[in-house]
Amino acid sequence: MEAKQHQALCQLLLVLLLLGIASIAKSSCVSDEIEKAHQTVLYAAIASSLLIPNHMASSVVLPLYGNVYPRGFYHVSMKIGNPAKPYFLDPDTGSDLTWLQCDAPCIRCTKAPHPLYKPSNDLIQSTDPLCAAVQPHYHKLKSFEQCQYEVQYADGGSSLGVLLREVIPLNFTNGHKESPRLAIGLISGSFWGGALKGSKMKQNQMTCGYDQIPGSSYHPIDGVLGLGKGKVGIVSQLTEQGLTRNVVGHCLCGQGGGYLFFGSDVYDPSHIIWTRMSHDHSKHYSSGLAELLFDQKATGVKNLLVVFDSGSSYTYLASQPYHTLVSLITKQLQSTSLKDAVEDDTLPVCWKGKKPFRSIREVENYFKPLALSFGSRWKSAARFDIPPDNYLIISKKGSVCLGILNGSEVGLHDLNVIGDISMQDKIVIYDNEAKKIGWGSSDCSMVPKGMTVDS
Repeated sequence: MEAKQHQALCQLLLVLLLLGIASIAKSSCVSDEIEKAHQTVLYAAIASSLLIPNHMASSVVLPLYGNVYPRGFYHVSMKIGNPAKPYFLDPDTGSDLTWLQCDAPCIRCTKAPHPLYKPSNDLIQSTDPLCAAVQPHYHKLKSFEQCQYEVQYADGGSSLGVLLREVIPLNFTNGHKESPRLAIGLISGSFWGGALKGSKMKQNQMTCGYDQIPGSSYHPIDGVLGLGKGKVGIVSQLTEQGLTRNVVGHCLCGQGGGYLFFGSDVYDPSHIIWTRMSHDHSKHYSSGLAELLFDQKATGVKNLLVVFDSGSSYTYLASQPYHTLVSLITKQLQSTSLKDAVEDDTLPVCWKGKKPFRSIREVENYFKPLALSFGSRWKSAARFDIPPDNYLIISKKGSVCLGILNGSEVGLHDLNVIGDISMQDKIVIYDNEAKKIGWGSSDCSMVPKGMTVDS
């Protein structure tokens, strides 16, 4: 609403300014011809100002598919190219780079849901600033070669490709349709990483990946949709073209599906818990340092550097807080009938009952709620609540398994990651303009009333 009011005010001021100019021209002893010319310009300007599409107050809403378990990931379907063809992309707030597997030809390509993308000829040169954003060390000021990139991911996967620009048609919630030409990456091979995919890009860009090494968390999709806050993230690129505000968010449904959005008119900000976006961790969305709470009580685990990563299916804690949490849960379960399910290798830590479980509801009374508290003052801190539903899964063997993993074992060191499992049934918003991150409970199975979905 603020954006709409701002634009309306700007239009009114423009009209008043032009009317003032016309009045001055008329009061000055000018000829009728000059006065008519002024009036023609005035009316044209007024009509133009009133007909400007309200892009900056509009958004794009995209349906999400998939789940944390057993599928292991969420994906969004986006149309790319001219003529436009659908591709399944992994929405990843942990990286800026948007890329597709492409037929360039392909080396070590993984099996994908759709035929490999046929790249256009609009290659980005190595002298382009976009190239520097993706690959600073490769960027060459005096060379006119195509811009190549190489990205390493935390799960051992990697991506090698080139940058180019391509058309990505989008339907906006205000009814407008746009086909911005965005820069993307194209690869002809495939990685698929789970935790913290990281890299960058710009001006609505994609990359053509032609050599991919699969990571340990491979997902059968066509590419990655980079939602990071860097200049090469897709939302930053759309903002540069005046199409949306620099805000991205998602609502992951615990039962599967949900929606993703670009722009700020999808949610009611008064129903959101907000915390500042950390300036110290420029590559990822972070609210800074947090304290771990167990059953509403302090655990003594403080100063956790936490990032939000929709590209990670599970939540990760660094070694020390992870072992503290497992110890607290184990102690809590000692008075219950649950036993270690060492034969179930679905996740590192699982428990079994007297008979197989079918849903989290059967076991949620055994487990306590968790929370991450952001802010220096406990009472005024922003709390990210993690109920049992948001850190447990029921395996195919009927065990209940801990969906919080040891990040130190996958190369995250002291970084702690809030993954998809802990963001389920919440709307999570990354406001890059106001520099804040927000969240709130939500029915993610339904998009907000009145919103048009880009399908």
